[in-house]
Amino acid sequence: MNRGAGGSEEPGTGVPGTRAAFSALLEDSAEELYESAPCGYLSTLMDGTIAKINATLLGWLGLSRDEVVGRMRFSDLLTVGGRLYHETHFAPLLRMQGRLGGIALEMKGASGSRLPVLITSTVKKSDDGEPLLIRTTVFDATDRRAYEKELLRARRAAEEARRQAEADREALREALAVLQRSLLPAALPDIPGVEAACHYHTASPMEVGGDFYDLFALDGDRSAFFLGDVCGKGPQAAALTSLIRHTLRATVLHDSDPVANLHVLDTVLRDRYTGDDPRYCTVVSGVLERAGDTVEVRLASGGHPPALVLRADGRVEYLWTRGGMLVGALPEAEFVPVGTTLHPGDTLLLYTDGLTEARTGPDRELYGYEALESFAADLAPSGPHRVVHALTDLLKGFGDGLDDDTALLAIGPPARTDTGFRTS
Repeated sequence: MNRGAGGSEEPGTGVPGTRAAFSALLEDSAEELYESAPCGYLSTLMDGTIAKINATLLGWLGLSRDEVVGRMRFSDLLTVGGRLYHETHFAPLLRMQGRLGGIALEMKGASGSRLPVLITSTVKKSDDGEPLLIRTTVFDATDRRAYEKELLRARRAAEEARRQAEADREALREALAVLQRSLLPAALPDIPGVEAACHYHTASPMEVGGDFYDLFALDGDRSAFFLGDVCGKGPQAAALTSLIRHTLRATVLHDSDPVANLHVLDTVLRDRYTGDDPRYCTVVSGVLERAGDTVEVRLASGGHPPALVLRADGRVEYLWTRGGMLVGALPEAEFVPVGTTLHPGDTLLLYTDGLTEARTGPDRELYGYEALESFAADLAPSGPHRVVHALTDLLKGFGDGLDDDTALLAIGPPARTDTGFRTS
């Protein structure tokens, strides 16, 4: 066997020192592995301040370590919509559960570019259970379309498997019912001088719908409300519904202008859902303000069916908002405001298009706005509870002609009687 000046030959290879060379290649330090990993790593304090970040993630974002460590929080690396989602959903759930995985967000680079990522975070705790820091792994999800298609395929396969066993179907129905209830207020608040009633009709117990509504007090004389419908169904629609409700609630507390509220929501949706996966909704949002025994209504609509007013004198009228655009779908969207005064005995009715798009008769014709106006005219004058009760019976009467979820919200000041006011 020949031996060269540079070392011995590896037996059977004729190459000097092959085994030693491979051993050297495998002797990367833990720090080198951390820095050059094929995914991003960062650690933050419990307040979000970045304490450590690897070179891979810095390279993706075009940032230097000095710019980030100790100077930025994790949320500073996210887009506007991502920060809002992080503060309202991700961070609270992480604190409660200790770990969250596979969350889709977008990070912003130094040049203004956007990087779609999948985030997994884990809270590190001390021996006595005190949270110390948050470790986060970041995966580049630029090619997430293939990932999402695989998720969709897996979901369909899971749904097909669930259809094979009635026990699984029952479990799924119950799980979806709980999720649906979590997207709606448990009960409407008791607001002085205002009566309110609501109803949610689920077209299918096997799908989570995207209709939503809410009513809540702002101060002693003012209350806010909204009602809408998101695109699609299922878990993605549920996630979108949750984001919309939290965004509108937070926005109206800072600015009671309904048009401004819809513009903020539009910005959040277009920032959160970009590219080939847009998510949008129709929504009507407004503010009620009591003035004596009347209620002043200011509302704005983004592509939503017009509100209907049943007057105490028997008249019925739509509050048309033609020109209001879908929220989250188009740049520079326009939202149309309208206002009215509700006198004692008047009722404002908000509804989603499951009602007007129901199919009726042997020819399955659309129920439509004219039929709804005629139905309401036969009810007027009626208070919110009677209106919602009558419409609930109407929805049941549609049978299989009602193939979409329907949300109803009716609001109005109580009607006068000879001795004062009565409830509906």
